[in-house]
Amino acid sequence: MVICYLGVGSNLGDRRKNIRLALGKINALKNTKVIKLSRIIETMPVGGPSGQSKFLNAALKAETSIPAVIFLKKLKIIEKELGREKSVRYGPRTIDLDILFYGNKIIKTKNFKVPHSKIFQRDFVMKPLMEIL
Repeated sequence: MVICYLGVGSNLGDRRKNIRLALGKINALKNTKVIKLSRIIETMPVGGPSGQSKFLNAALKAETSIPAVIFLKKLKIIEKELGREKSVRYGPRTIDLDILFYGNKIIKTKNFKVPHSKIFQRDFVMKPLMEIL
């Protein structure tokens, strides 16, 4: 099993419910268990179109035996199941699931970077993450 950390955010619909549903779906993945969840904080959107609603953000610690690239694919399926649609970059979304850390692995592909490339630039990621580290 690998310990990983995820960032979770939502700014459309019932934001708290979206996060709760995402956590349930992550926990239901085979060989995956959510171990710890940070407090959920409300934050202003960073980047993207103006006029977006505020986000609810959290971080979670999980363990999984799913390889990182497949785990990312499963998280993207969960996002889609919860109504996330492709839109403008950094635009509004029902749910956003990001792998922040996956064990001690460093992964760099065109579409996937671990540790997450902007983790240290974003308070809405760092504050919840620091709470559970």
